[in-house]
Amino acid sequence: MNKKLFNSISQFALPFFTISGFALTSLKYPEWGLVFALFSQPFWLYSSHRAYKNAGQIGLFISSIIMTFIIVLGIINYWFL
Repeated sequence: MNKKLFNSISQFALPFFTISGFALTSLKYPEWGLVFALFSQPFWLYSSHRAYKNAGQIGLFISSIIMTFIIVLGIINYWFL
């Protein structure tokens, strides 16, 4: 039941946070765009891991992991340095 609930939440949260992150970045709020992008990453990691397990799409999963690190570095750069 929890897995099905998280999957349903992911279907809405993933595009919401991803699109919000891009929109905030394009509206010249990159520090907030990165925060929203980071909020989307658990959903990207979950979805890409499922795609890897079900269809062997390892590239999507690797890209999601790398993007998570890039976003974290961006947050460190904008918020802490």
